Amino acid sequence: MGPSFFVCRAGSAIPARPNARSPSLERRKRVLAMGVLLAILVPSPPFAPAVAATVITMSETTFAPATCAVVVLPLSFNMYVGRIDDATSTVTITCTNTTLYSVGLDAGTAVGATVATRYMNSGVAKIAYSLCSDPAHAINWGRTDGVDTVAGVGNGSAQVLTVYGQIASGQFSTPGTYSDTIVATVTY
Repeated sequence: MGPSFFVCRAGSAIPARPNARSPSLERRKRVLAMGVLLAILVPSPPFAPAVAATVITMSETTFAPATCAVVVLPLSFNMYVGRIDDATSTVTITCTNTTLYSVGLDAGTAVGATVATRYMNSGVAKIAYSLCSDPAHAINWGRTDGVDTVAGVGNGSAQVLTVYGQIASGQFSTPGTYSDTIVATVTY
């Protein structure tokens, strides 16, 4: 009997006859030939793996919105005795650098008050007063942007704005303690 050849397929050995020309023999030869071809393409174990270096550039981003913070101090008039009474207060505003802002002061809480004529109340009694943005009391400080507000540009530091209050002379109202509440609005 002649030599036998074995072709491995899926873990089993199949004897092959070298002289037979059956379709199964042809198939075995092709399988064997493919096995040799695959063996040539697969590197042998002593082959060292390639070392690769990867450079990744990382970029960071953030968004810093325009912001403002405001602190308003109370304005306290002296004891009013019918003569002009002046007082000052401050609005301190801190806005991010290059932020455009405007500060408005509303009419207050008294019935019938406007930004041009504000009232302090003591019960039903009233005393009229004004709030201005200049020491001569010529520029009313109101709440309409671009008309009667105080505007500026933030620089990242506290900026102090002075509020000039005045009670006109000749008001002889009921004795008592008078007050009002003004809301300062910062638009930026």
